[in-house]
Amino acid sequence: MNYFLRHLCVLAVSSVCLVGAQAEENHLGFVSTDRVLKEAGTAKAAQTKLEQEFSKREKELADLGVTIKSAADKFEREAPTMPETQRQTRQKQLLDQDRDFQRKRREFQEDLNSRKNEELQLVIQRANKVIKEIAIAEKYDFVFQDAVYVNPKNDITDKVIKALNAPAAK
Repeated sequence: MNYFLRHLCVLAVSSVCLVGAQAEENHLGFVSTDRVLKEAGTAKAAQTKLEQEFSKREKELADLGVTIKSAADKFEREAPTMPETQRQTRQKQLLDQDRDFQRKRREFQEDLNSRKNEELQLVIQRANKVIKEIAIAEKYDFVFQDAVYVNPKNDITDKVIKALNAPAAK
């Protein structure tokens, strides 16, 4: 449904552009959001910030995974020679450790995704502000962020990235 509505809006705006183009020339622009999120300094800084923030937990999880794996391998080697009660106890311990590890990994992934979304929203807000400033300064009538095809002369992505990377940017 969202897909349908978005395309309906694009068609409506395109129709308005075509009607308006008959009366006067419209100044159109396009910004590739994907390129902005990959190439802008603010996006790269956000990625670095997230890596620093989560690297310690990620390493701890990786170490815990290795520990559990080696304990499971050791158990597999020793299980045939263990008494039944000891084998069941160790097996239960390993299952509990693995369940705890899976829970921690899920929590880590949820925290990471939540923080990524927060940082992404900040970058997108900043980019949208810059796009609006460029559109006003250069008198664009429309600036699109998603399109099936764009004539390269209408692509202002480089201007947006340059403005985002500018040290004196607002």
